[in-house]
Amino acid sequence: MDPAVLRDDMVASLEHESKRVLESEALSVAFRTVPREAFVPDGHSAYADRPFERHGTRILAPSTVARLLEALDPREGDSVLVVGAGVGYTAAVCAELVGGHNVHAVDIARRLVWEARENLDCAGYGSVLVDRRNGDRGLPEYAPFDRVLLEAAAVRPPDALLRQLAPDGRLVMPMGLGEQSLVTISGDESVERHGTVAFAPMLVESERTDTVEHNRTAREDREFAERDAERRRGWEHDWIDWDQYR
Repeated sequence: MDPAVLRDDMVASLEHESKRVLESEALSVAFRTVPREAFVPDGHSAYADRPFERHGTRILAPSTVARLLEALDPREGDSVLVVGAGVGYTAAVCAELVGGHNVHAVDIARRLVWEARENLDCAGYGSVLVDRRNGDRGLPEYAPFDRVLLEAAAVRPPDALLRQLAPDGRLVMPMGLGEQSLVTISGDESVERHGTVAFAPMLVESERTDTVEHNRTAREDREFAERDAERRRGWEHDWIDWDQYR
């Protein structure tokens, strides 16, 4: 079937009242324009509304991408940072909205960075910059950003990304550990919630899906608990060997 027809069907389903995750006219046009088949590997249905795994990373379903970008609300000319480039599809939709040279994306997985670059180039969005970085460090050399999108969950927004956000900018991310919410954080750090979501946790250097521990939020919770315990620790908790003073 003609991919353009499949794109129209996909957009119609995302706009339908049963989902209603796609409301912006500009975003609908972008979804109809970007050839998703250029980003979805063989064996997967490009326009099916379901996620898939790629190199140990979950690639988002179209409805999830729509929710993220409706919350992000990128406008023409905005500078956008996508944290979690994946296969490059979200960055391509952003490029349709703001212009490819205004879109920057990072991913911790080298194979995904290479694949995203190739996919974007083949789909006509070669001007999008994709780099291998720790997502929580952002891309300071291109800051400030009008829009920052995290495609992975964290307990709180990384400080580096907040510093790279323009004063009137907007950061969108899944926030939380067990129960997550999709949130928009403005330049003044006010928070708006957009319902519940379920995302994989953000990975940092040396934390990969094939290791024992790769959940950044769980690791942070443990470290915070240890630091808190140390602050409460007093001399009365230490064992004193009185024999050494005899």
